[in-house]
Amino acid sequence: MKLRAIVAVVAMAFVVGCGGDEGGATSGEGGNVTLTLNWIPYGEHAPFYYGQQQGFYEDEGIKLKIRPGNGSSRTVEQVAAGQTTVGWADTPAMLLGASNGMPIKSIGAFMQKGPSSIEYFAEQGIQAPEDLKGKTVAGTPGDAMYASFPGWLEANGLSQDDVKVVNVDPAGKLAALIEGKADAIMGFFHDQGPTIENQSGEQVDALMYSDWGMNLLGTGLVVNESTIESNPDMLKGFVRATAKSWQAASENPEAAADAMASMAEQEPPKEVLVKQLELTLPMVVGDGMTPGVNEEAAWQETIKLMTDHVELDGPAEPAEYWDASFATG
Repeated sequence: MKLRAIVAVVAMAFVVGCGGDEGGATSGEGGNVTLTLNWIPYGEHAPFYYGQQQGFYEDEGIKLKIRPGNGSSRTVEQVAAGQTTVGWADTPAMLLGASNGMPIKSIGAFMQKGPSSIEYFAEQGIQAPEDLKGKTVAGTPGDAMYASFPGWLEANGLSQDDVKVVNVDPAGKLAALIEGKADAIMGFFHDQGPTIENQSGEQVDALMYSDWGMNLLGTGLVVNESTIESNPDMLKGFVRATAKSWQAASENPEAAADAMASMAEQEPPKEVLVKQLELTLPMVVGDGMTPGVNEEAAWQETIKLMTDHVELDGPAEPAEYWDASFATG
């Protein structure tokens, strides 16, 4: 079954199983807004907790509740089903969901340099994609990194025959590298890299897709189209507070990490959290980037890459997937 068909079937099953709105979760009625993350809290999420602690959301009349997630695809499904007001999800997952009929849109991709990468222990001396020849790479079927990996190889003069790909579930990727069952893994370098280093005591390096010919926009804010129609002012306030939170976190990452450590549950050890945040910030506020303010060209590039390599099906115009009117820059 093609990837887009799998997404559609899973999404429909989720909508039917979950039913409708849950206490104003979709619309943000009464100022109550639920944000569902893309995963169990890790360093990338610290700005949300910092902004909540600093009162940025309260200043916008928003009573924010942050919930852990279980993968971007699941978060996107919850947005579509009306089970959360806002989702923090990977843009490729949002594109696949929207192209399969989910009533969702992005109101800003904050991670403008995608974190997709090939990770490995530094001692292997891998410096460029060509050094992966003959290596075993572990990945998870169904995610955008896995689906676009052949295209990334091709963009760097390699073929699928040059590497051996082994399939593992998301939880098994770290163990595959640490236990030597794979030479490298497909993953988000800013999340898994520090975790692997903490568990193994070994330095981890990465080849980022974005540095080697394939930049996919990363995580951002995803909402139901009905919320855009019914409560645009609340969403504008949410984007303002989120942009302010990221800017403040970039100026004081230690304080942002402390806020998350005191407010979140199941967060990683403090030293891992700090490093994850430090690796995340340049992808959101680096090189003159304004948090949440996107260039249409970046959306066009991401849509084209997804169409070419991940079977994205649907209109190719960014406006079909992204509402630029909420940007605060």
